[in-house]
Amino acid sequence: HNITNHFDSKMSSFQSMNDTFKVESDKCKYTDNEIISDYTYETTVVDGNVVKPVESKMQFKTEKKIGKVGVMLIGLGGNNGCTCVAGSIANKLGMEWETKEGTKKANYWGSLMMASTVKLGNDPQGNSVHTPMNNMLPMVHPNDIVWGGWDISSLNLGEAMKRSKVLDVTLQKQLYPHLEKITPLPSVYFPDFIAANQSERADHVLKGTKQEQMDQVRKDIQDFKKTNDLDKVILLWTANTERFASVEEGVNDTADNVLASIERGESEVSASSVFAVASILEGCTFINGSPQNTFVPGVVELARKHKVFIAGDDFKSGQTKMKSVLVDFLVSAGIKPVSIVSYNHLGNNDGKNLSAPSQFRSKEISKSNVVDDMVASNRILFEEDEHPDHVVVIKYVPYVADSKRAMDEYTSEIFMGGTNTIVMHNTCEDSLLATPLIYDLVILGELCERITVKKEGSDNWEGFHPVLSLLSYMLKAPLVPNGAPVVNALFTQRQGVINVMRACLGLGADNHMTLEHRFESTLAELQEDGSDSHTNKKARHN
Repeated sequence: HNITNHFDSKMSSFQSMNDTFKVESDKCKYTDNEIISDYTYETTVVDGNVVKPVESKMQFKTEKKIGKVGVMLIGLGGNNGCTCVAGSIANKLGMEWETKEGTKKANYWGSLMMASTVKLGNDPQGNSVHTPMNNMLPMVHPNDIVWGGWDISSLNLGEAMKRSKVLDVTLQKQLYPHLEKITPLPSVYFPDFIAANQSERADHVLKGTKQEQMDQVRKDIQDFKKTNDLDKVILLWTANTERFASVEEGVNDTADNVLASIERGESEVSASSVFAVASILEGCTFINGSPQNTFVPGVVELARKHKVFIAGDDFKSGQTKMKSVLVDFLVSAGIKPVSIVSYNHLGNNDGKNLSAPSQFRSKEISKSNVVDDMVASNRILFEEDEHPDHVVVIKYVPYVADSKRAMDEYTSEIFMGGTNTIVMHNTCEDSLLATPLIYDLVILGELCERITVKKEGSDNWEGFHPVLSLLSYMLKAPLVPNGAPVVNALFTQRQGVINVMRACLGLGADNHMTLEHRFESTLAELQEDGSDSHTNKKARHN
C-alpha cells in the first residue's frame, strides 16, 4: 500500500492510503465477482428500565462489477444539470483555466464520495490511516458516467451553461464545443405544478395525455440505455420545485390508483410523479432532488412492489446542511435553541420559481423539519411537543444570480437564565454546492444496487428497502420507510454510510473510542514504536 506521512511526529499522526487495499480476515472473502463478509450487528434494546445488548449475525455481499452506468437528469438544461455534465467533462479531460486569482484545475471538491476520506484504522504505531471514501468499495466514477435527460427548455447545454452564469467564462469557452452537441429531450410540463413565470422557458415539452407522455419517457429511457450500451440507468430530478400534490383516496394513495390516475389524466398527478413511475416501471433507481412530495403513497407502494430504489427529498447543500450541524452541536452540548430564523435571497431560476407561494411552501416544509429529530432526542431541554420557533424566508433577487445569500440567527437559552445568540452569513454558490451532491447520490445509489444481506438462519439474500434512506446525508427532508425514524443529524448520517461500507468488508463500526490512546501502558508502547519508526525514517532520508 502507498502510505504517506502528513505529520512527522513521535506521537500519533495522520496517514493516507490511496491505493487499493485488501482486508485479511476470516470475516471477509474475495471472489472474482463478489466481496462476501461476515458481520455482527450490535444494538441496544431498552425495555422499560432494562437495557439489553443485542447481536444479529449476517452476511454482506457486494458485487464487484459496476458495469456501464447512465444517468438521466430531469432538468438537464438547468443550472444544476448543465453544471453537472460540464463538471464531469472538465474532470475527465483534466481541464485548467485562468481566473483573476490564478490557474484553477477541475476537481470534485464538495463531493462526499469523491473528495472526502474516512478512517480505515491505525498503523502499528497508532497513526490514523485515512482512505478516500470511494476507495472503500468498487464505485462508479463520474468521469465514466454517460449523461442525458430531459428539459422543458430547448437550449443545448452549451447555451444553457452560458445562461446559468455559474462557471468562469474561460472554462465555459473550453467546455462549449463539448456541451453544444448535447440537447435535452422534450420534457413533461404540467403548468399547474410550477410557477407561472416558468412558462417562458417551456418551448420543449411533450404533447399528448399523461399516459402518452409517461410512455414516451419510458421509451426515452429504453432508447438511452440501448444507444449507449448501458448496463443500468439512474434517473434524478433536478428540475423546478413543484407545489405539493394533494394526496387523495382513489387518485394517488395506492400503486394501482396512481397508474389508473395517469391513464385517465388526473390533475393531481405531478410531472415528477410521472417520471418516478416511468423510472420504477423501467427498473431504474429514481432520486428526487427537489422538495415536493413526488413520492405520494402510491408511488412508494409501486417502488416496493417492483423492488426499485427511490430516494429523496431535496438537495442539502448550504444553509440546511449548516443547520443540521449547528443544532446537533447545540442540543448535544446541553444548550437549548429556542429561536431559529433563516433568511435567503437568490437570483437564479430556482429562486424565480420559488417566488410563487405554493412552490415556496414545498421548500419551507423541507427546510423546517431538519431540526426535529435532534430536538426530540433531548427531553431535558425540551418538553414533549415543544419545538424552537423556526422561520424560513426566501426572496428572489435577480442580481445575485446563482450566488445565494443565507443569513441565520440562532437564539438559545443557556446556564442560569442566560441567552446566547449566534448569527451566521453564508454565501452559497448554489449550483457549485448542489452539483457534487448529484454525483454523490448517483454513486451511492448505484453502490446500493450491488449490496445484499443474508441474515443468520435465512437462505435468502435481501437488498435494502426500496426507500433508500442511506442517501439521507445529501437530502434536506430524508424519505424513510414507514416505521423508521427520520435522522437529520449530519454526522450520524455520514457515519451510517461509512459503517455500512465497513460492514461490507467485515470490519467493525468505527466507534471513536481510541482506547489505544487512553492509557499510560498503550501510549508508552506506541511512543516507543513511533520513536523507532521516526529514527528509521531520518536514517533513510540521510
